[in-house]
Amino acid sequence: MQSSILMTTLNIAKKSLFALRDHAQEDPREVTAGKFDLNYIGLDGNIGCMVNGAGLAMATMDIISLHGAAPANFLDVGGNASEQQVVEAFKILTADTKVKALLVNIFGGIMKCDVIANGIVSAAKQVGLQVPLVVRLEGTNVEEGKKILEKSGMDIIAANDLDDAAKKAVAALS
Repeated sequence: MQSSILMTTLNIAKKSLFALRDHAQEDPREVTAGKFDLNYIGLDGNIGCMVNGAGLAMATMDIISLHGAAPANFLDVGGNASEQQVVEAFKILTADTKVKALLVNIFGGIMKCDVIANGIVSAAKQVGLQVPLVVRLEGTNVEEGKKILEKSGMDIIAANDLDDAAKKAVAALS
């Protein structure tokens, strides 16, 4: 009984707190990302990153820095992203004029690489991608995902692992 009273009180407090949120005080990209259940934080670099999972995002940003460039953002599509979420992610990434290359790093455990690959192709076409795109896929349905990217007719730079992806993204800047 006491725990249900506590939970009710906490839910009321949470709703009251979030009612005070002022989106005008936030980065518009973060607000847009939130509308599509994406986690986004803008940074000062020039390599846009789309990753699934916060840990993988941190590792991706670190290895970009290790190879001499800087990430333009932290964008986590999560473990169950839809094609539409990938499209929205690309819209956010490509709206940043500092972004000179994109690095997509997906480990498909729950997320299926073929779904992400379809989303990447669709997104790149919809936004009229004008910057180099490096993609590293690993995990569930990875071979299907790689075939989708290869057959897309788009100029997508495939990477074998994270180190390879970061090196290729940094090289694409020049």
